[in-house]
Amino acid sequence: MTTRVKPGQRVRLRDLDPAERGGYDSREDPKAVADLARDLERLCTLQETLMAEGQRGLLVVLQAMDAAGKDGVLRKVAGPLDSRGVSVFSFKAPAGEEAGHDYLWRVHQRCPRKGEVTFFNRSHYEDVLVVRVLDLVPRARWSARYAHISAFEQMLHDEGTQVLKIFLHISKEEQKQRLQERLDVPEKNWKFDPRDLEMRARWDAFQEAYEDAFERTSTEVAPWHIVPADRKWARDLAVARLLVETLEAMNPRYPKPNYDPKKMKIDP
Repeated sequence: MTTRVKPGQRVRLRDLDPAERGGYDSREDPKAVADLARDLERLCTLQETLMAEGQRGLLVVLQAMDAAGKDGVLRKVAGPLDSRGVSVFSFKAPAGEEAGHDYLWRVHQRCPRKGEVTFFNRSHYEDVLVVRVLDLVPRARWSARYAHISAFEQMLHDEGTQVLKIFLHISKEEQKQRLQERLDVPEKNWKFDPRDLEMRARWDAFQEAYEDAFERTSTEVAPWHIVPADRKWARDLAVARLLVETLEAMNPRYPKPNYDPKKMKIDP
């Protein structure tokens, strides 16, 4: 169900089915329910082990078109994790102190500490996506950023931070339905931003920008994973599995105590 982008591979998003179900029948499919429960339980154990080990971090980059479900993923998949070892950051347009520095300055500050899992709800990739599509900086400037970003992620990896990059792939038709729901349901009006329509009008330009980003920045140490996002339940299953697989590959270990537990005595 998930497409891993090989280094230098050109992926055409229009060729990937955003409604892919991963072999499951529906949200109510007993196997889907059981697999998600299993992966979330395993994920919590692995995250606790990473936190206890305290030697490495995991950075999860979530990128998507509007309404693809980044917040939903965070609620469903990141929600059960131990909050002591989890951080979530959402990057908006730089302002104040941020605007006075290079575009990676604020990002580096938010990367995970040792033992921590950090989720980026949008990220440094906005600087080769929105910045490019809206023509906010010259082409020569944003086109140089692919190399900057890959070098930055290589450095993070070399210093003990695993980078997991996930693109939630939603269709234009599904996005329309979700945006319309935000207008039709009063309790969801707060989620609607008129600027989303401006971004939607540039759909094709964003698709091309994403495809270029995948091709230019998917590396061996920080590959891109494209997750079908039209079906929310299938999206959550795929993301949970990616997180489990990534942490299992990291293989964190509980540290040995610096005392002898057998010699410890708890007073009555």
